[in-house]
This record gives sequence, structure tokens and C-alpha cells, in this order.
Amino acid sequence: MAVLTFTDETTSTVAPAKLFKALVLDVDTIVPKVIPVFKSVEIVEGNGIAVGTVKKITINEGGEDKYVLHKIDAIDEANFGYNYSIIGGVGLPDSVEKILFETKLIAGPDGGSIAKLTVHFHLKGDAKPTEAELKEGKEKG
Repeated sequence: MAVLTFTDETTSTVAPAKLFKALVLDVDTIVPKVIPVFKSVEIVEGNGIAVGTVKKITINEGGEDKYVLHKIDAIDEANFGYNYSIIGGVGLPDSVEKILFETKLIAGPDGGSIAKLTVHFHLKGDAKPTEAELKEGKEKG
């Protein structure tokens, strides 16, 4: 199985602790309220925030409800790190076994944050995803 890896970096005016709380700890209640395509977040396994938890995230895309299965792989509250995988649903191209996301927030300029993202596409056998599938996977993450 081959692994394709990409990195990205984004800045925010929000401090790392506040951003981490909103995007990791309170995400299940905040995101459906502020992003209209998000319909629901259901806990499939685990307690909702612990490592190993699997969430079914339902979105509405083009008038159709679709979902992804999101598994929490690691949480480091002290260092604002959060790793998760997409293990099923529409966010997973046929050629991909899973997509791993490693995120870390660090202090940025003027009290803001720098979000560092590494995305690992774990491919099935000798499969090769299309550029469109890779772009969509990165964007949805």
C-alpha cells in the first residue's frame, strides 16, 4: 500500500487555545450551527472526544445528504494537536483505504494561530487516486 502525503499551513487571527477549543473540543455543537451544509454529528463508537471515537458526520451537498466516518486518532490539548482519519463514507475515494489528518496549532503573529496540516492518503493496493479526488480530500479535511 502506497501513502501520498501533503502539507499545508494556514494562519488565523484567533489564539491557538480558543481555536483548538472551537475546532476540536466543541466542534460537534459549533460547526453545524455556523456551516449550513453540516446536518448532524452522531457518535458511532466511543464517548465523543476520546481517542478511538468514531463519528458519523452528515452533510447536505447539492440537496443530497451524505456522510463521512471520522475517527479520532490522537488529541494533545496541551500542545493543540489533533489527529483524525476519514475511514468511510463519501469523503473516501474508491482508491483510498483511509485519509489521515495530522493538525497542530501554534502561536502566530499578533496573538493569532498558525495551523499546520499534514494529510496522508493510504491507497488500496496499487490504486492511484485522480488529482480531483486528492484535491477534494484535502479540501474536505
